[in-house]
Amino acid sequence: MATQSPETAAPQRRSKITPEREQEFYRAVLDLLQEGGYEALTIEAVAARTRSSRSTLYRQWNTKPQLVVAALRSCNRRFALEGIDTGSLVGDLRAVAEAAGEACGGDTALVYALGHAALQNPDLLQALRAALIEHEVKAIQAMVRRGVERGEVAADNPAVEFVPTQLIGAMRVRPLLESKIADREYLTRFLEASVFPALGLAP
Repeated sequence: MATQSPETAAPQRRSKITPEREQEFYRAVLDLLQEGGYEALTIEAVAARTRSSRSTLYRQWNTKPQLVVAALRSCNRRFALEGIDTGSLVGDLRAVAEAAGEACGGDTALVYALGHAALQNPDLLQALRAALIEHEVKAIQAMVRRGVERGEVAADNPAVEFVPTQLIGAMRVRPLLESKIADREYLTRFLEASVFPALGLAP
């Protein structure tokens, strides 16, 4: 009877590793991604660089996409939007620009580098969306919804639907278009020139 590979086997019980050891694994993954890209990254290479076994890595993360996304999340923890609530939509979106600007040196370049690989790998694409994009979308949608409930923006304003796409697109696409990160100053100008006018908000 054929045996299952580590990639397809049922999830195994996770062993206990220290936070320091976990960060060592994540640093190795991020370094290898920057050195050779997603396709060149292998569990074997991570194991060799961290002097660990493949089985240890598979027990913790099951698949390469899960390990990569966990590593990206580890360098992106400070980019937390869920707690932002300034009392106004303008204030909330400015806070998003500030948080994103502070984190723009973290995962942005890596996510951009993974973009092509994700389009070719449904598992990686799903993992990236679940871990790094969906929470951003939901947080921004909640801010806009509060703005509508407070009467700051008309509920039937057609621009309401596109605020997450605009902001996240600006964050992720600027490196491609201009070879520059979407820092706080850039995102603030983007809000004032594009997002606020579309929503009927005075900056």
